[in-house]
This record gives sequence, structure tokens and C-alpha cells, in this order.
Amino acid sequence: MAFHMIAGAPEPVATFSHATEIDGWVFVTGQMPTIPGRPDDPLAEGIAAQTVQVMENLKTVLGGLGLTLADVTMARAYLLHFDRDYAAFNAVYKGFFAEGKLPARTCVGVSGLAKGALVEVDLIARRG
Repeated sequence: MAFHMIAGAPEPVATFSHATEIDGWVFVTGQMPTIPGRPDDPLAEGIAAQTVQVMENLKTVLGGLGLTLADVTMARAYLLHFDRDYAAFNAVYKGFFAEGKLPARTCVGVSGLAKGALVEVDLIARRG
């Protein structure tokens, strides 16, 4: 098993690796809408802007492992205000994937996220 910390990815908000890997499966830790290298900056306003930043952060982690969003098999999204933000989240999220090639996904509402974020997304990807 390999534990990965990716240069240029956001600093973790707790004690974990950016990703772990075993037998070609890559598990990417949930990313927050923080800006890499600027962990203390305020988060972007609104679900759309935060979703863009989360997806860009996920792309950075995947890129550091030689992978892309095309390698993602499963995504899990966590929304602080599910009813309010679900449609807007989906509108942004789907734009990061090729049409007709969306990974399986779970999306749930939660009572809180680190740093007061509105959204967090984690991924499972597969090499090959």
C-alpha cells in the first residue's frame, strides 16, 4: 500500500494523506474548497464557486498521481445545505466530466464540514 502527499495540493485540514493506493485502486481524500498554498484564506462564496475549487483540488491530487478525472470510478459528495445547493452543485460538477462518462456517485446532506465549507468531495479511481 502507498500513502501519497501531493505537492501543490491543499494542505490537509487534519491528519491524513491526500490519497492512498493499493492494487491499482486510488482512494482520494475528500477535498475542501481551500486554495492550495493559502489555507487561511476565506472560502469562496456560494456552492458553485466552492464546487469549482473542490474539483480543481481533486484534479491536482489526481494529476500528482498521473491520473485524471477520466480514471474516477466513484465519487462521494457531501453538501451542507442539500436541498438548497443540490441543483447548483450538479450543474458545476457534471462539467468536469466527459458527457456520458460520469462516475458512480453518492451525494448526501451533512450537518457540518471542516472550515465551514458548503461542499466536500472524495473519489475512488482506478489505474489502467
